[in-house]
Amino acid sequence: MRIAALRFSAARSGVFGPIPRLLEGVFLAAVISMFAVFAQVAEVRAAGPDSVADLAERLQDAVVNISTAQNVKSVKNQSRRSLPGLPPGSPFEDFFEKFLDRDQQGNKKRTPRRRAPRKVRSLGSGFVVDASGIIITNNHVIADADEITANFNDGTKLKAVVIGRDPKVDVAVLQVKPTKPLTAVSFGNSKKLRVGDWVMAIGNPFGLGGTVTLGIVSARNRDINSGPYDNFIQTDASINRGNSGGPLFNMKGQVIGINTAIISPSGGSIGIGFAVPASTAAPVISQLREFGETRRGWLGVRIQSVTDEIAESLGMDKKQGALIADVNPDGPAFTGGLKAGDIITKFNGVPVPQMRDLPRIVADTPIGEEVDVLILRKGSEKTLKIKIGRLDEKIKKASLSKEEPDTASPKRVEGLGLSLSGLTDELRKQHKINKKVAGVAVVEVDPGSTAAEKGIKVGDVIAEVGQEVIKTVDDVEARVKALRKLGRKSALLLVVNGKGDLRFVAVKIVK
Repeated sequence: MRIAALRFSAARSGVFGPIPRLLEGVFLAAVISMFAVFAQVAEVRAAGPDSVADLAERLQDAVVNISTAQNVKSVKNQSRRSLPGLPPGSPFEDFFEKFLDRDQQGNKKRTPRRRAPRKVRSLGSGFVVDASGIIITNNHVIADADEITANFNDGTKLKAVVIGRDPKVDVAVLQVKPTKPLTAVSFGNSKKLRVGDWVMAIGNPFGLGGTVTLGIVSARNRDINSGPYDNFIQTDASINRGNSGGPLFNMKGQVIGINTAIISPSGGSIGIGFAVPASTAAPVISQLREFGETRRGWLGVRIQSVTDEIAESLGMDKKQGALIADVNPDGPAFTGGLKAGDIITKFNGVPVPQMRDLPRIVADTPIGEEVDVLILRKGSEKTLKIKIGRLDEKIKKASLSKEEPDTASPKRVEGLGLSLSGLTDELRKQHKINKKVAGVAVVEVDPGSTAAEKGIKVGDVIAEVGQEVIKTVDDVEARVKALRKLGRKSALLLVVNGKGDLRFVAVKIVK
């Protein structure tokens, strides 16, 4: 009964219902303390991790310094003197050499130069992915090297051999023979990375091994025009010369990238570094380990971006996909029915938002697999089934071969800013136009026209207008007139140069 009375009294006069007044102060203090803790946690999270010391200590033994040596025949090279206190291959060697090469008056010494071979040394980074002795680094770190040495955190030095490399993704797989199991790290899922996530780099910048830097993911899917499969992770964690080939870790200690490139006017870090994502590197590494080479899927097309002008000329709501400019007659695409002018919007169930996405999707597709390819052809969607081939670096170039057009005298086409002519033997000889190239020749380009801005030149050949094959200048005029009636502001031209290289160009139709 006493307890019930107390509860009733508290319920009537206290703000916390059944809690006695005696405990109200204690409870209130606890709540305030709890909110204070939450505020502190939020502040710590906003400021970043409190410390990565434990993580760095756990991972450092798996990261190695890669030193290489290359024998170079020197014509006029003085043998370099050793510089005490500097690691071999350090970039500071060049700096101090300038001063050691001068006399007491500051004049450059005129010492006889030897004509003898010399060793060029370079430094990079790498990391162990298999305790038995498998090391990953960049291909450019060990390219052309005659000797490769892996230097471990405990001072151990082991000779390494290359078991596979891939210049396109800039990855190399090395093997060493350790006397005891090595500390290894594993790849994480780089596709789950978000801009703002914390990352840590460990490497060998400027020959200073075991350097740890911390930053965030600044951007994803960066294209820096270094290769066909660019989709780099951008980070502001300090990446410098010598960091190449080193790992970029997430806060779980998983490798989510391989540090590869920087943008810097001075050669040092300005907070813009790039790493190959684990999702791109891991499949390549697996193939290199298993086969000693890469085995990529191949479609057999030459593609270009869909610009706003091209999208408008084709009546598309928005620009998307990859526009096929040329089809190799010996490739899977030709067999499967793909044609120049088709726009691939989805490949094997994966959307293709931009042209640069398609090469990576195709390359990752298993060889011999039949896939569905969704295309946009003349305004209509169509699905084709194509069996993927294997990419060969020595693929023959496709050439355009169509019926020879009738000869015609030069004629200006109103609206395009072009004067065109039927192909004659004289024009072919004058502009070195291949006999297999068909269409009408460009004989004059208005200087202020869209055609001139888009790079169309005298000697180019127009093979299609609005995705229709043309043989005469009259065909061009008819197509431009038809496009005007459809309300199109641009005409999509298939332009061929003398060698047979094709590209699509959207030219504004001037009234």
